Amino acid sequence: MLTLSIFLTACSSSSGTSLTESPEPLFESFPSPAAEHTPLPTRPYYQPGELVEYIAQTGDTLPALAVRFNTTKEQIRTANEIIPPDATTMPPGFPMQIPIYYQPLWGTPYQILPDWLYVNGPAQVDFDMAAFINEHPGWLRTYTEGRMRGPQSAAQLIEQVATNFSVSPRLLLAMLEYQSQGLSNPTLPDTTYFLGYQNQNYRGLYLQLVWTANTLNNGYYGWRGGTLREFDSPDRRLQRPDPWQNAASVALQYYYSRLYNSPIYDQIIGPGGLAETYATLFGDPWENVEPHIPGSLRQPDFILPFERGKSWNYTGGPHTGWGLGEPFAAIDFAPIGISDCNPSESWITAVADGLVIRAEPGIVVLDLDGDGHEQTGWVIFYLHVATDNRARVGQFLPTGGYIGHPSCEGGSSTGTHVHIARKFNGEWILADGPLAFNLEGWISARGERAYQGTLTRLGQTVIASTRAEAISVIRAGE
Repeated sequence: MLTLSIFLTACSSSSGTSLTESPEPLFESFPSPAAEHTPLPTRPYYQPGELVEYIAQTGDTLPALAVRFNTTKEQIRTANEIIPPDATTMPPGFPMQIPIYYQPLWGTPYQILPDWLYVNGPAQVDFDMAAFINEHPGWLRTYTEGRMRGPQSAAQLIEQVATNFSVSPRLLLAMLEYQSQGLSNPTLPDTTYFLGYQNQNYRGLYLQLVWTANTLNNGYYGWRGGTLREFDSPDRRLQRPDPWQNAASVALQYYYSRLYNSPIYDQIIGPGGLAETYATLFGDPWENVEPHIPGSLRQPDFILPFERGKSWNYTGGPHTGWGLGEPFAAIDFAPIGISDCNPSESWITAVADGLVIRAEPGIVVLDLDGDGHEQTGWVIFYLHVATDNRARVGQFLPTGGYIGHPSCEGGSSTGTHVHIARKFNGEWILADGPLAFNLEGWISARGERAYQGTLTRLGQTVIASTRAEAISVIRAGE
């Protein structure tokens, strides 16, 4: 059975639409560059290895800081001996000395939005999307769009994307207002590219939002994990984010660099651009900032997501939690002996005690703090859960409780399996690195590409494979 050359799992958790890497940029008058606008601030030149001051921001880790400042983790530790060997996230506000190695073309240090207002986290719990839209005269108030479940309002569409990608609904609204006056102008724009991405596969509000949220997440989590160091504008101008930047600001820089060249791009990411629109709608985003990722964050104890005493295949190393590209927050498992999308009687189980707060086609979300909010605390996201025998909303599951059966439901999949990812306070937690998945002591590490990777415990290593191979077999409860 273990030698069968069958593909077990390959999955994508997006809406089913392919997201292209080469946008067709919108070179029109909007947003038109002002005759005069404040030049963006820049950094001075630094001597190689010069120690610079840095104040830790929410979610910072040593591997990512080393990439940003073009240095190494060891050099950072030497300059900051107080950092413990097992450090995960840096405490927000922690003063550091970092050896810097200058690179040309560093971007602006101007910060657009704090990270805690980028994610669909604690700051968004009490936000009433429909009520806010209805308080404004813009075209979003009356907009509807036909979807598989029937006509849906703008509020429903935005909420769906904000939930799936875990991106702030306030941010998406601000971007719609900035780009197409969705809250202030009652006249529907003469375009279906409401967020500026001109691609025939992305007509309409929902698909524009999908591309926007996915692109933002590629920027945010690429910076968070240290995999994004530079990117090009449509005119091929190379840009490197400022090492002191925060993930949310880099996400917006990356997003608008897919669409615009300078000087329009410079205006959008500067003080008079999107930041001004956001502040007008929701107030100063930098007032009373509350870090949503604490220092020294630790994952609770988790078991493997299938029954004790059972062996499954580890079929997917770190890959996207939702969408395409970043965040590499998910890993996959499949029951042995099941090929293609055949049904399985095997059970997916709860990795920890939790409350089921979302159960819909293919998806179950388990809330570990039990407060009923997906935006707060540790949350476990299961994808490709069969409808039959699926856990119900409101059901409390103990560790090892039944989530449902693995399947191909939800997103796209080439084989029956389960896709599991973690969020903390609305932020996808990367499946590898300082906060890697730890399942009964099995620690995940990413490979060279998505879906490649390993699980390692006490010197034993299991290698992710989409084929039924012995190297991918892992047994729960040993």
